[in-house]
Amino acid sequence: MATTRLMPLHVGKGRDVSTAIADIIDYVENPQKTDFGKFIYGYECDTRTADAEFLLSKRQYANLTGRNRGADDVIAYHLRQAFKPGEVTPEEANRIGRELALKLTKGNHAFVVCTHVDKHHVHNHIIINSTTLDCQKKFRNFWGSTWAIRRMNDKLCLEHGLSIVENPKPSRNHYGTWMGSQKQPSHQEQLRWAIDAALEEKPKDFEELLKKLEAAGIEVNQERKYLRFRLSPEDRYTRCDTLKGDYTEQAIKERIAGTRTVKPRRTSHQKPVSKVGLLVDIEAVVRSGKGPGYERWAKVFNLKQLSQAVIWLKEHGDMSYEDLQKKSDAATASFNALSVQIKELESQMAANGELQKQIVNYAKTRAVYVEYRKAGYSKKFRAAHEAEILLHQAAKKYFDELGITKLPSVKSLREEYAGLLEQKRKAYSSYKQARADMKELYNVRANVDYLLNVSTIEQLSLIHISEPTRRS
Repeated sequence: MATTRLMPLHVGKGRDVSTAIADIIDYVENPQKTDFGKFIYGYECDTRTADAEFLLSKRQYANLTGRNRGADDVIAYHLRQAFKPGEVTPEEANRIGRELALKLTKGNHAFVVCTHVDKHHVHNHIIINSTTLDCQKKFRNFWGSTWAIRRMNDKLCLEHGLSIVENPKPSRNHYGTWMGSQKQPSHQEQLRWAIDAALEEKPKDFEELLKKLEAAGIEVNQERKYLRFRLSPEDRYTRCDTLKGDYTEQAIKERIAGTRTVKPRRTSHQKPVSKVGLLVDIEAVVRSGKGPGYERWAKVFNLKQLSQAVIWLKEHGDMSYEDLQKKSDAATASFNALSVQIKELESQMAANGELQKQIVNYAKTRAVYVEYRKAGYSKKFRAAHEAEILLHQAAKKYFDELGITKLPSVKSLREEYAGLLEQKRKAYSSYKQARADMKELYNVRANVDYLLNVSTIEQLSLIHISEPTRRS
């Protein structure tokens, strides 16, 4: 009798990706459970540094694809395989686990097979990296994967003369259970959010909007008759016209041109909109051929924005123009400083990630290079192990260029990376607020300039905006 279960692994609360991967691998590689590491096997990874290699592949995936799924991302898959007590040896169980993992992944994913012998029944824990070896795609679980894996497992067990469960009882839970009570929004809904976000950046035309969508990680395809989008290479394309309503190609073009207004969608995913907007250039609108209806709307809109600017000044203590100018300049300076800080943190994180990569490559290829040296740098040996030797030499050169004489541990580098990441998160939170403040102050200042109708800062600084005198 042999049973299997596939479980998607997530980061979880209070952890980062590095910690989550390290925790699960540390558990399955427990020396007390694997006869002190005797029954541990790694496919396309070193079992000693598997957590670091898994993490590096995910960073390379993010860099190559620009995609980051967030908290719901599956970082790895945990495949549990149990056997009938006394029916299989640990060595045989480990071999069957390897075969099952290879069949499931088709050799495209790194994995670790750990056979536990501390219980009365021998069982395998298989940790599969969700990212492919080329760091271009991710393992895509599918509806009915439980049954498919069970069939693979049953076939392998029969080939090895082991018993199977003839009539397994189906689980009450389904594939979507791991997502919790709140289901993942549909692809169409996510595309609508992305389009709304791109439109908020005021693209000048439809082509610029498509570029903004691509920059946000949306794949745009214009090869066929109908425009198509998709969130990732693993997903199917969605035709733009199937989004319907305000999200068809024609509707989007009308929204860009300003001839179509859309009611705000009830969703928490929308970006906060500034209370004070910029004025519409009515003269330019008239010259562009807009009708009298749009002109009337623009006049009402401008009056509302001017009122909002005055209200904003009143809410901030009857602020003078000079104070408004200083506050606006300070907000801009704060935004620029945070931008520089975030770029510096990203640079440090990239350097940290590269160092981890080189350390892993160095550790993986060290044994081969030692043999190469013992062989007297034999050309024949080099030809047979050229890839490993080149990786080792490249890593050594990298260390020499940095002046590193003693390699830091991967664990300390992961901790340093986690610290940098936390700093970036905090800085980015402040960055978003600073950007919103700068935008709002810019809009207020521009509208006040128009309201006061003055041309020089010297004149503006002499004016104090006070509350209008109320008639009795």
